[in-house]
Amino acid sequence: MVKKAPRRTAERILEVSLELFNRFGEPNVSTTLISAELGISPGNLYYHYPAKDELINSLFERYEKALGDLLQASDGVRNVEDAWFFLHSLFEIVWEYRFLYRDLNDLLSKNRLLETRFQGVLKNKTRAIRSLLSGMSRAGAIDLDARELEPTANCMVVLLTYWLSFEYVRDPRHALEPDNAQKALLRGAQHVLNLLAPYLEAGQRQHLLQLTGAYQQPA
Repeated sequence: MVKKAPRRTAERILEVSLELFNRFGEPNVSTTLISAELGISPGNLYYHYPAKDELINSLFERYEKALGDLLQASDGVRNVEDAWFFLHSLFEIVWEYRFLYRDLNDLLSKNRLLETRFQGVLKNKTRAIRSLLSGMSRAGAIDLDARELEPTANCMVVLLTYWLSFEYVRDPRHALEPDNAQKALLRGAQHVLNLLAPYLEAGQRQHLLQLTGAYQQPA
């Protein structure tokens, strides 16, 4: 039997770093902890990633690519069902890289690359949400005045960006644990879509209530 080649050390470092950053928060995870978790020497880690920021930047690049690939799908959203699936998929990516959102202000204040690139992320999110709203409007799923499109898109992006922070404040000990992922994602998608409720065609509004009814929870 041919043995599988071991995963490259650089790849393992990124996987373990992401897991630790998500679990404990990036400021609370040192490169010493990462190397200990991997069972490698700090020197081996530094060989692949000479600074902690390089680890963070590499993970951000992965997040940025996954997000960019998904945002292109916003052009195909025509109704509530499409929007629900799109937003849930978007929150899944946010959850996978949740340390970026949990520690966003701290990361941006000390990492120039993230400061500039995350602004691009916000622009791309906003562009995708505008496309989503335009597609639903053309399909007759929503009745949205052109003057309301931009502020509505901005409100949706604010929720997309800070929803996990809200979840964390509500329950700091448990909110970002893996066992709570599905409920957090569903609540996030629900609240973003609820911003469209006043503009939805009657049948679409009813469908939204059916989709989200099982997940209604008081804030």
